[in-house]
Amino acid sequence: MTVVDTDRIDMADIGDEPTLDEMFAWLEPVPEGFKVEIVEGTVHMSPQRDTHWEIIRRVVRALEDRFGMNVKALSDVRIDFGEGNGFAPDVVKLFDSARKDGRGRWLPEHVEFVAEVISKGTAASDYGPKKEAYATAGVPALLIVDPYTGRCLLHSEPKDGGYHKKLVVDFGLDVDLTGTSLDLVLKTDAFPRD
Repeated sequence: MTVVDTDRIDMADIGDEPTLDEMFAWLEPVPEGFKVEIVEGTVHMSPQRDTHWEIIRRVVRALEDRFGMNVKALSDVRIDFGEGNGFAPDVVKLFDSARKDGRGRWLPEHVEFVAEVISKGTAASDYGPKKEAYATAGVPALLIVDPYTGRCLLHSEPKDGGYHKKLVVDFGLDVDLTGTSLDLVLKTDAFPRD
């Protein structure tokens, strides 16, 4: 006797890829202390660590010091960067003119700056497809902070799906963002290492 699971066959016949909204809905609720992103259609769930948060806090504080407490800075808020990419960047600064769309979401063109703090489990995504998606979306400045190597990588001048300028700065030295629309110098001397 053969048993056929018609539900599985029906699901296989649908053929449509799930939307980002559907995928995120399936993942709810996210356990406290974890962050979920979808990168190129693959779900990434990572725990927040003390080191990670300490760096995020210092970057946000630098933005507040430069732009005031009403700066449009976000952390771990979903922004969709093209098909299959629902990111929750560690830090985002939106342009002052940014407004939510009709669905209550920020759009990639609202993003002026992104900072991603590397986690071991998501490093390949941050250095690869996420960087590419940010460049393709035209995000003017991307800062990748790597507590494992003790380095910051500032990517700027997005064009043709890539960044055309890169600055590498060791922890302890200042990241000069004065050549970007942020026009600030980010101190890294207190960034912790893993």
